[in-house]
Amino acid sequence: MTQTADLAAPSAVAPPKRSWTGRQLAIVLVIGVAALMVSLTQSLLIPVMSELAVDLNASGDGVAWIFTSTLLVGAVAVPAFGRLGDLYGVRRMLLIALAALVVGSLICALSDSLAMMIVGRAVVGLSVATVPLSISLIGVTLPREHSAAGIALISAMLGVGGALGLPLAGLIAQYADYHVLFWICVVGGVLAVPGILRLVPAPERAASGRMDIPGTILLGSAMLALLLPLAQGSSWGWSDPWTVGLLVAAAVLLVVFVTVELRLKSPLVDVRTSARPALLLTNLASLCVGFALFATLIGTASYVQAPAATGYGFGASILVGGLCMLPGGIAMLLLSPVSAKLRPRTALIIGSAIIAGGFLTRIVLTDHLWQVILGATIAGAGTGIAYAAMPGLIMHATPRSELAAANGLNTLFRSVGSSLASAIGGAILAAQTVSLAGHALPSLAGYRVLFAICAGSAILAAVLAAVIPRSSSTADAVLPE
Repeated sequence: MTQTADLAAPSAVAPPKRSWTGRQLAIVLVIGVAALMVSLTQSLLIPVMSELAVDLNASGDGVAWIFTSTLLVGAVAVPAFGRLGDLYGVRRMLLIALAALVVGSLICALSDSLAMMIVGRAVVGLSVATVPLSISLIGVTLPREHSAAGIALISAMLGVGGALGLPLAGLIAQYADYHVLFWICVVGGVLAVPGILRLVPAPERAASGRMDIPGTILLGSAMLALLLPLAQGSSWGWSDPWTVGLLVAAAVLLVVFVTVELRLKSPLVDVRTSARPALLLTNLASLCVGFALFATLIGTASYVQAPAATGYGFGASILVGGLCMLPGGIAMLLLSPVSAKLRPRTALIIGSAIIAGGFLTRIVLTDHLWQVILGATIAGAGTGIAYAAMPGLIMHATPRSELAAANGLNTLFRSVGSSLASAIGGAILAAQTVSLAGHALPSLAGYRVLFAICAGSAILAAVLAAVIPRSSSTADAVLPE
């Protein structure tokens, strides 16, 4: 009996892994295009800010609202769309988010006024929920042996879009009108919607209950109160009563939000689940990686475009500045499958450590353009691995009924990290300057301080990842351990 059992055991260990089907690859491709189009919108306009100011006859503060409107609306839309996806269908909410991308980009493409440009970008803010919804949809649509790779690729699109947006915008800025950038997003969204309708099945709804309107209002208000002063603090002044008052209001609203959510049967965010170490530590690590990624964007293109007289710049064009980010974007895309082959916790540790190495390289190597590109590429490679790892950790620790909301919350943490990088990085670069021809430009010392903070942020993310529990106790988590 024992021998028979022993002989039979190997055949029952694990079935052979099935290869990808054409339909599964098409599903990943069409959802990946959707995620890429949305992530492009977050960096696409950075190289053309000066052109926007001239063409729209707007001040620097006015142009800043083109970016701030997307940020603020996205902060409200991401958690709300995530919960609506759990309740009423992830695919349905993904299509609505993509429709917002098309409509908002179309408004911008046809607009020549600052007011309409801000309105269009605010509508685009609703589409920010596309990436977390896409991650959730991939997780429940693909078979388990392929879902990790699909999720890793979609999650990495957050970084890939940011890195590819800069060279694309630089190319358009040099040879065409910036309105072409919006038409690219319109076309990408229009192509993705019918592909999703035709190829991607609508999964069964796993959640029950009603939408938490009070919680949505409270969390949205808290995010607005937090992100608005982070976006405008440099122009308002960090000691301005509006800046301080809004930050205090954000803290109070978050406390009220948690108190309210703990009492509801169908909350917007399950606070008890989100407070579990596996989820809480993953989200905090996401904030740190989001900080480092955005600092790469603001600390590379403008760095190489600065005059050589600054002691660090290369006087490069907008196009060259954007192209310096291209190898990092390609590295993110190519290395995201590597993350899928590792345990998510291990991948997050490795990715964060690589990010830190990239920024340390930026501090030390400053003499040649290839050295700047090398540092940015190393940081980009680490970001791709780290970003691809996070949804796996989320899905291991989250019940199916809360999956879209949990991915939305994770994306929100990344967004807060990016906002912190913009605020802190902007303050550092504005405080440490060199004067050239009557103009104050960031100094090499200022950049080095920013890069050191980013390296520290990445190291903190690795430490947080290292203490994430190895296994989840969630009974109906989506992915196996």
